[in-house]
Formats: sequence, structure tokens, C-alpha cells
Amino acid sequence: MKTRIIPLITGILLASGTASAASLDVKITNLTQGIYFTPLLVSAHTSDAMLFNTGEAASDALTAMAEGGSLAGLSEILTGINANTMENPAEGLLAPVTSTMTSLETDEGNDRLSIVAMMLPTNDGFVGLNSWPIPTTPGTYHIYLNAYDAGTEANNELVVADSGAPGTPGIPASPGVAPGTMGEGVTEVEENKLIHIHRGNLGDDEQVGGKSDLHNTVHRWLNPVAKVTVTVK
Repeated sequence: MKTRIIPLITGILLASGTASAASLDVKITNLTQGIYFTPLLVSAHTSDAMLFNTGEAASDALTAMAEGGSLAGLSEILTGINANTMENPAEGLLAPVTSTMTSLETDEGNDRLSIVAMMLPTNDGFVGLNSWPIPTTPGTYHIYLNAYDAGTEANNELVVADSGAPGTPGIPASPGVAPGTMGEGVTEVEENKLIHIHRGNLGDDEQVGGKSDLHNTVHRWLNPVAKVTVTVK
């Protein structure tokens, strides 16, 4: 008998698992001092579905999220595989040192948890949790999340108001502290075109000119960038 293989975001989806349904509370805390998260996508899905894989090229849907914060492509795919999904629990941007909470009722077989959101201001940086096994034992669990680079755009660190669409260079917005202006650009190329741990913004201390539009005392970070607290009921 042949196994039916269905293409998914960056991996494959095989036959659904048989894990029991679960009831979850998910709290997400932004640990950075000056980076905002665009609307978050929180999803419980089967063990063979993955939103992204480090060391692989980003899908079109992931690229749209990482470069412009759009959840439409990822949400459409997750709906197609009967995932249990919550979009935008913070009802907008999640500011530095703040938290948001959501609840999920998972269907049988949806035993993995994934979370993604673009990080602003970055070119194509995102915070991510990828296919974390949901415990079957009730309790509270803590997970720390890294920042990832989608590898789809050079990190020029220039804020451009009409950017954000895939393939359009530039940072679409800089919430919080106003960015600098007239930067030359940190780089024009992205050597690593696969998903990888983000190097972090470099920034500079020039309000006008310099290499970057970002501030080296505000927009830099070290991993982890987020904390997730999952309560399994």
C-alpha cells in the first residue's frame, strides 16, 4: 500500500497521529527591550507538519510573514490540515516586556505546538517555536524562543515605508523609538539564504546617516527573545 504524501510549508504531512485532544493556555512574553512582534500565530497541528525548518529555504508563506508580518498564507495552509489555530491574541503588536495569553482546544492528533511572528524592526527576522511536542501530563511548561532569519532578504537595516511585501527590500516599520534616517545600509547581500539563527540588528549611533537606520542601544538583542508558558489542563 502506498503512503500518500502531501506537500506542506517546508516539510511534509503524513498520516495524522492518534494523540488525544488537549486543553491549553499559552502565554507569550516578549523579552526584548526594543523589538516588537507583529500579530502572532499560535497553532496546534500534527507531528509531521512544520512551519519552518532551520537549514532549509523559507516557503512563500513563511517569507510573507517574516518580511511583512502577513499570516494569510500560513493560516490558509494550517486550515487545510485541520490545525487548531489562534491568530493575533495580542490584538496587534506585542510590545517589549509585555505578554499576551490565548487558549487552545486541540483536536485528536494535533499534538505539536508552533508559534511565529515577525520581529520589528528587522528585514526578515521572526520569533519562532517549531513543532514542540505538547505534553500529555497536566502541568505548566516553560519554553524560551530564539530569533530566526528567513534568509530571504539582505539585512540592510533601512526603514522603508512601502516595503514589507516579499522581494521588496527594507524594513516596513519601526514601532517604539523612532528610527534614524538616510542610512547607507549595512549590507546589500544575504550570504545565507536558508533559515538560520538571526545575528541580531547591528544598528549605529547616528540619527542621520551612518550604516543603519536602527539604534545600537535600542534595537539590538540577544537570544532568547521570547518566553512561552504552556499550561496543559
